[in-house]
Amino acid sequence: MPKLNDQDILDFIRSSSSPVTKREIARAFHIKGGENRVALKQILKKLESEGIITKYPGGSYGVPSGLPGVCVVEVNDISIDGDVFAKPIDWNAELQGETPRIEIIPETKKGHTAMGTGERALVRLKRLDKTLYEGRVIKRLDNEKGRILGLLCNHKHGHVLQPTDKKTKYNFDVPHGDLGEARDGDLCLAEIQPSRGMRNKKVRIVEVIGRRDDPAAISLISLHEKGINDKFPEAVIKQTLQKNMAVPSSKGREDLRNIHLVTIDGADARDFDDAVFAEKCTLADGSEGYHLIVAIADVSFYVRTETPLDNEAQKRGNSTYFPDRVVPMLPEVLSNDLCSLRPHEDRACMAAHLWINMDGQLVQYKFGRALMRSKERLIYEQVQAAYDGQTDEKTAPLMDDVITPLYDAYRILDAARAERGALDLDLPERQIIIDDNNNMVGVKQRVRLDAHKLIEEFMVLANVAAASALEDKKSPCVYRIHDAPTLDKLSSAGEFMESFGLSIPKGQKIRPKQLNAILRKASQLPFSHLISTVVLRCQSQAHYATDNIGHYGLALKKYAHFTSPIRRYADLIVHRSLVSAYGMGEGGLSEAEIATMDEICDRISSTERSSMEAERNATDRFTAHFLSTQIGAQFEGRISGVTRFGLFVQLHESGADGLVPMRSLPQDYYIHDEEQHALIGRRSGRVFRMGADVTVRLIEADGLTGSTVLELVGHHKGADIDGFSLPKRSRDNKNHTGLSKKNLRKSRKSTIRKIKKSRKS
Repeated sequence: MPKLNDQDILDFIRSSSSPVTKREIARAFHIKGGENRVALKQILKKLESEGIITKYPGGSYGVPSGLPGVCVVEVNDISIDGDVFAKPIDWNAELQGETPRIEIIPETKKGHTAMGTGERALVRLKRLDKTLYEGRVIKRLDNEKGRILGLLCNHKHGHVLQPTDKKTKYNFDVPHGDLGEARDGDLCLAEIQPSRGMRNKKVRIVEVIGRRDDPAAISLISLHEKGINDKFPEAVIKQTLQKNMAVPSSKGREDLRNIHLVTIDGADARDFDDAVFAEKCTLADGSEGYHLIVAIADVSFYVRTETPLDNEAQKRGNSTYFPDRVVPMLPEVLSNDLCSLRPHEDRACMAAHLWINMDGQLVQYKFGRALMRSKERLIYEQVQAAYDGQTDEKTAPLMDDVITPLYDAYRILDAARAERGALDLDLPERQIIIDDNNNMVGVKQRVRLDAHKLIEEFMVLANVAAASALEDKKSPCVYRIHDAPTLDKLSSAGEFMESFGLSIPKGQKIRPKQLNAILRKASQLPFSHLISTVVLRCQSQAHYATDNIGHYGLALKKYAHFTSPIRRYADLIVHRSLVSAYGMGEGGLSEAEIATMDEICDRISSTERSSMEAERNATDRFTAHFLSTQIGAQFEGRISGVTRFGLFVQLHESGADGLVPMRSLPQDYYIHDEEQHALIGRRSGRVFRMGADVTVRLIEADGLTGSTVLELVGHHKGADIDGFSLPKRSRDNKNHTGLSKKNLRKSRKSTIRKIKKSRKS
């Protein structure tokens, strides 16, 4: 074997598409024997000491101007063809030269990555030339991004970061040199440092976002852990200050300022993006019907494609709503001013003219840009009270020409909804009450009035018309789709319902109308809420797509989101497509948007899920913080979920969900029966079933993570089958479960079979 040469080794490392290990170098040069391996080690050490090569974590070698074989990157460009490019997050162009360009190789069957600008991922790199790489995604970093949020605590052995994510079971060490300006008690965002082991992982503090005792901390934690930014980039704010950010004239627009359009929203609403009007009319065929107008803020006039405003709106995807704040999709100059249909002020809008017959069928529609002036800003309770006969100074003058026609049209639409069989799940929604210091002081159930349903039906009709209008022009459309539940999920739900004397037809697709019939029967049982929950859990998740499969839950063949472009990017895309399709002027779809529509749908579906999780996590944290002063107290609740590691119990008073760990249940070996949503004691026959009313004691409530731990104290008298033991007989024809004797015996036999089967195994 020829003598090893420094230059040959260096040339090999330089020519490699990714960093190479000592073993790979030895194999390439056919190095064998201890003496030659020592020589190779000395050459590598020399080249490294001279700064000619770099040794990366894991023991691989590369040239300093190159990147390691695996690193964290951030998407910084998406081409018109949908190609995704990224940059390394730790690159310093001033010190290291030109920033490498990394093309992300598609990771899905559709051929796209579904990653948006600003998203990060851990990728494996292959070098193509001096500054160009291709990267294959190893792991998507869902929180922003490769980072962790936690509370900095000073222990006797140094500082640690206690994660706010309750799924993370260990703390992270923070070396003194990586503390930055952070101090004990700060909520910090930190970057996880490379480490070979799972324990004693280290982090570097990159940002202090607040103090634990800050009233705003709860929402800050929830938005940061999902990568939701509550501040807008300087370029976005700068764009909102430009001269063209003003209400346009009526030139080229329909003038609706004399139409009695009104907004109807919640009492705490700050942005008003829809206004409504209704009047009885004669339709084109001579029959009677109603002419409705749904006026929506013309966001596409202000937010143009490929601008800082648009880029940020697409990145956010939607507004996010917390109990104490809103993180808007658009800056307040737009969301609370120019695009908010405030009363008695001229506003640019997109008007949907809708004509329905007396059966509630949409027979004609027309879209156009308009200028409007809202006659009044009304709230739901106020409108409902007026319709029920209790008018005030605002609603009294509007009764004959505005409120009464709105309700007349709503009655027709509501009947049409029932006729087509839209899924009707009556699940109560709770509202957290926050005081001026951002502290939770209570909870109440949101009242659902006809006034709420009125606005919902008007919005649904406008959304159907928007999808139909774009199909008429064969124009791109972002559909809101909702697939039917799978047969497996329906079968599982059906087996559970059989215990209550209810049945779902097996082996066939079920229409929402059929599920509604089951829900109506269930409404006569004490556990109707339980049946509604099971039906809800077997549903698929609605999302955005360019391929239309209809909306199962609404029983509609075509449906798109059109009515909330202030807070949903999908609606903005639909507005732009309508502008282009019907020649309404500037602000239409760009070629880049059309080319990347699938990617946009994936992205905004993802941001919607992130926002929903952030909102749910914030609610959990507010509730846990509220309960943290009541440790040891007893509460009435209901088993809301059953898992192999314990029971979830929802407290009646606060709506909080807490975990009763498996280890705290009466001693036994418990079988998790997924079909019956129950834990079954193998030896004792005890059954803990979803829906059972129980009494629990609060053991732990952590506002930092949102976790609540409970223990069972007792169960309601007579709640045997759903509580601690199986009943031996039923004295009444009906018992606490709502089951007949026959179905009670059937449920008991099914449970006993499962216990016997478990014992045999």
